[in-house]
Amino acid sequence: MKTVLMVAEKPSLAQSIAKILSRGNMSSRKGLNGACSVHEYAGSFVGQSAHFKMTSVCGHVMTLDFIGKYNSWDKVDPAELFSKAPTEKKEANPKLTMVKFLQVEGRGCDYIVLWLDCDKEGENICFEVLDAVLPVMNKPRSTERTVYRAKFSSITDTDICNAMNHLGEPNRNEALSVDARQELDLRIGCAFTRFQTKYFQGKYGNLDSSLISFGPCQTPTLGFCVERHDKIQSFKPETYWVLQAKVNPEKENSLTLDWDRVRVFDREVAQMFLNITKMEKEAKVESVSKKEKVKQRPLALNTVEMLRVASAALGMGPQHAMQIAERLYTQGYISYPRTETTHYPENFDLKGCLRQQANNPYWAETVKALLSEGINRPRKGHDAGDHPPITPMRAATEAELGGDGWRLYEYITRHFIATVSADCKYLQTTISFSIGPERFTCIGKVVTSPGFTEIMPWHSIPLEESLPHCERGDVFPIGEIKLLEKQTSPPDYLTEAELITLMEKHGIGTDASIPVHINNICQRNYVTVESGRRLKPTNLGIVLVHGYYKIDAELVLPTIRSAVEKQLNLIALGKANYHQVLEHTLDIFKRKFHYFVDSIAGMDELMEVSFSPLAATGKPLSRCGKCHRFMKYIQAKPSRLHCSHCDDTYSLPQNGTIKLYKELRCPLDDFELVLWSSGSRGKSYPLCPYCYNHPPFRDMKKGMGCNECTHPTCQHSLSMLGIGQCVECENGVLVLDSTSGPKWKMACNKCNVIVHFFENAHKVRVSPETCDSCEAALVDVDFNKAKSPLPGDETQHSGCVFCDPVFQDLVELKHAAMRHPMHRGGQGKRQGRGRGKGRRPGGRPNPKKPKDKMAALAAYFV
Repeated sequence: MKTVLMVAEKPSLAQSIAKILSRGNMSSRKGLNGACSVHEYAGSFVGQSAHFKMTSVCGHVMTLDFIGKYNSWDKVDPAELFSKAPTEKKEANPKLTMVKFLQVEGRGCDYIVLWLDCDKEGENICFEVLDAVLPVMNKPRSTERTVYRAKFSSITDTDICNAMNHLGEPNRNEALSVDARQELDLRIGCAFTRFQTKYFQGKYGNLDSSLISFGPCQTPTLGFCVERHDKIQSFKPETYWVLQAKVNPEKENSLTLDWDRVRVFDREVAQMFLNITKMEKEAKVESVSKKEKVKQRPLALNTVEMLRVASAALGMGPQHAMQIAERLYTQGYISYPRTETTHYPENFDLKGCLRQQANNPYWAETVKALLSEGINRPRKGHDAGDHPPITPMRAATEAELGGDGWRLYEYITRHFIATVSADCKYLQTTISFSIGPERFTCIGKVVTSPGFTEIMPWHSIPLEESLPHCERGDVFPIGEIKLLEKQTSPPDYLTEAELITLMEKHGIGTDASIPVHINNICQRNYVTVESGRRLKPTNLGIVLVHGYYKIDAELVLPTIRSAVEKQLNLIALGKANYHQVLEHTLDIFKRKFHYFVDSIAGMDELMEVSFSPLAATGKPLSRCGKCHRFMKYIQAKPSRLHCSHCDDTYSLPQNGTIKLYKELRCPLDDFELVLWSSGSRGKSYPLCPYCYNHPPFRDMKKGMGCNECTHPTCQHSLSMLGIGQCVECENGVLVLDSTSGPKWKMACNKCNVIVHFFENAHKVRVSPETCDSCEAALVDVDFNKAKSPLPGDETQHSGCVFCDPVFQDLVELKHAAMRHPMHRGGQGKRQGRGRGKGRRPGGRPNPKKPKDKMAALAAYFV
């Protein structure tokens, strides 16, 4: 029997597809990485009996990055990133061990069917999966085909079964276009970002941005926002005048007329028109015209329109809306939400989708009427050749989806029903009046057939005052004629919806990446989201864009990125060479980078106006070990210490508070220590600013505090305060927090595990002795007599935190409350140091984990 491995993009997707194909007759088990399940069932494949294994990845398996030293900002000139710096594919999430998982499941399989999302990114993931799996699969006989690609747009029985019956092949060209975009964005973005971040953060202290990033798509996106800001700032209001007339066709009602000249900008001319018309007592009807008009139903829904509506009408940010849409898709409620197409194929089952909605109380009547009277064929839109428009695929209720999920689903469903409804028809009556030599008009609309506006009431024709029945030559008494003085008003800041429109128009980003670029400029503190989801640029965003314009406008204008996107699309279509496009584009940006570096003084002049130099920023905190003067603590992101006398800047751990640590000094360099803390419920540790930036020992890396320092005798180091290996992570060591009394704790120097112990103890010290069972350091605990929990009124006890039965009820395991989910005490992955390897002074062996870690600790940690 042959074995078929099938791989989807997400675990929930794999389960849904397997359920449909196996008709529910499957068994499921967890994969070795714990994140992806494997669903197995029997069936037939290419005319023979087969055993199917359906599993998934979690998005991209691999990510592109520079190798080794080229990831160091300090050791590499950013200019080298354009060509000299080699790149490699690394696992996107090493913790998932996705490559190993795929190889374990793929070993011995005969065929592979790829159920990845059907877009360019999905094609790219196809080849990431194949690179992992093909080497361990059974070798095919001669020309036997082993790789298949499923193409589908929704998670419905019909679509999935149809995809299984019409398997194709993965598209290498589309995958290469994604590889090209990844490499261009990595090299160009990193080079510019590293240079301008180091340059400006080394000079200014109140930029309030941890990363001054540049992106080939992100920067033009910001450019649109700043361009609108500049128009607002440079706007000069002009006064104009409007002539307004009211006539009284009936005694109680008056009719307001619009002036055919609309407005004039000269007051004297406006006054002249007023004087002429004021002499008249009656308004004469010059013409009456009636015309049937149509308001067309909407085109079918694509991604960009969905994001526009989500932001403008539902108040959802584009990235949040996209995440909700993807969840609705994987749960089978809507079709694939990433599409540029607004045209349904001829064979699309519109009636079938509509029948699904026949019982929803919000639109059941409308749907049943359409099904009985016959649906209208949707308008002919644009066929991008990717996926059908976004369509509801099964019924849902507000209770099922809840909150934003329901609101987005409701809009998608109403929009779909509207596309197969009739157009809205109305009768427009236009009456033209003359008052002396001046012409005035009034327009009235009466709906004759509401059509699609019944299901989308926000598109309905607004109710207007009814017009009187009249004919040419009729006269009406004039009730009032007056001159209104008004002023032109500036445009408002761009809304997200308007920005999405501009990005689509100029070819910046794709339907999938547009939300990411908008989210990036918000996160980088380049724009803030104001009421109405309007994007207001910050000082930093404005100065950056003005600086790019001053040095090289093409860095911020959409033209060059739009041209690159066209080249990438040609790669996807097989009409352009991957290597040539990459080389040509990188050469252009390399030249621009060198010119940017040479001309940076132009941007610096703008920075000087808006931001303060480091020496004038921050508050004195700790003494420099070189000049012994106070260094200033700069709180604005990224927080750091600056010595104005030595002109040196020292980076610090982020997302916490920094304070002076008892005026104690580092024995190596005489810098005063500072204490970093993530809060009372989190962890804290001291650090030497100089050692943190310039590791003193070979086994230390940049970004390590005293809790990772391997100094053999310093009272603050890992060697003196380390107790035992972490109970959860592989390389961490639990280190006593000597500042935590009377609520004593030890914290892992790698992960966020915290162990609370010995509350109200007077003193807790790490002993030079070790435990005979687990080799962890013993601790000496000294309690106050009145609060001692020790048996027999004892106040002092020495023992092992892990093994001593006296300490059993005095120890509690928790996870630190971190201010930022990405925070880690140290930076990078490191092997255990100090107590983790070698011996302490005095020849004591280092602590090691019990053989069965969780079983040994079960009695002690809650």
